[in-house]
Amino acid sequence: MRLMPAQAAVEETTASATTAPATTAPATTAPATTAAAAVDAADERPLVAHTKKYALEKLAPAALQTDRERVSRDTIEDLRGLGLLNHLAPLEFGGAGLDRYADRRLHELLAYADLNVWLIWAQHAPTVARIAGTLNSEDGGSHPLVEPVLRGELLIGAALSDVRRYPTGNLTARRSRDGWTVNGTVSWFSGWGLNEAAVLAAVDPESEQVILALVPIDEHYRATPLALQALSGSRTERVRILDVVVPDAYALAVKPLAEWQHSDNSTAGNAGSQFFGLGRRILDEIAGEPHGTGVAEAWLPYLMGLRARAYELADAVLDGGDPDASLSERLSLKVRAGEALTTLSRALVVARAGRGLPADNTAQLHARSVLFLQVQGQTRAERTAQLDAIANTVPRLA
Repeated sequence: MRLMPAQAAVEETTASATTAPATTAPATTAPATTAAAAVDAADERPLVAHTKKYALEKLAPAALQTDRERVSRDTIEDLRGLGLLNHLAPLEFGGAGLDRYADRRLHELLAYADLNVWLIWAQHAPTVARIAGTLNSEDGGSHPLVEPVLRGELLIGAALSDVRRYPTGNLTARRSRDGWTVNGTVSWFSGWGLNEAAVLAAVDPESEQVILALVPIDEHYRATPLALQALSGSRTERVRILDVVVPDAYALAVKPLAEWQHSDNSTAGNAGSQFFGLGRRILDEIAGEPHGTGVAEAWLPYLMGLRARAYELADAVLDGGDPDASLSERLSLKVRAGEALTTLSRALVVARAGRGLPADNTAQLHARSVLFLQVQGQTRAERTAQLDAIANTVPRLA
């Protein structure tokens, strides 16, 4: 498979901006080009170029097999060898010093090649940057797992989204003498069996604070397989947590529930790079079909327009803009991106006719992957926006 050509040339001044560390926001001066074009230009960065080659030559051809047999330890070792398990760590720990644009491009490339691999990696990689922030806190330096994580030696699993279900269905943290004790069930835990540590978000019901903790995976976890039809290779399981002790030094953050929810709603409202990576993969495959060229040519500008606007709005928030002011449009863009991928995955099946129906055809893999993106990171506000959009587009009978 091949990627479509870059959409725009990027001025030389933009390339120099990509040397800023990923854990700090780029300068807020007027950009020399658009956010989407800066993402395209990131292909010139060595780590991005190496990732692109690996994604296209190794991950993409094996995506169907990986979906059947699950992401392997060898793949995680490949990611580690590329430097993708700590690319957002500070430079002194081996980080790559990438800006947000290059990081988005990495997400696009891995989602293009194999969404199963992307999901496990995407649970881990952003958390490394969050953990790096603990180095400036009083307790961060005393956490025994922080340095191995920052050096890319440990793969992290994330258990964050169940906070959205409070006061029922979330992990619960009870205050003890020197920390907290966490209990509950994680609805979705990706990468199970590959992860060596977990980042847990649990709510203390007495104070209504969210405790974010980095803890080892040990005998206090009980996993149950989920018979997923979408991203079945992602090792996503339901995990029961029984009396996991979180010492104060293991807590990465403690913040009010309302603050957590506000931030989560804003972040989840973005159409992430995975939409555009997978969308480009489907478009490329449609274009490779004898009758698909017209569809690909018609839909490419629309998908790229969504991408450009999504990145522009996300940047505005990251650069200090009011997240509430743009949330409605960001949610609308995310819904439209999901609808576009649904249409395109259907078009790929149509273009392949009977060949697109067997389980060993990528048309089926992509269709199921799109279904996953419909619900991944879904908040109540997003679910309402999705269902309202469906309800408001019922065709009229002639």
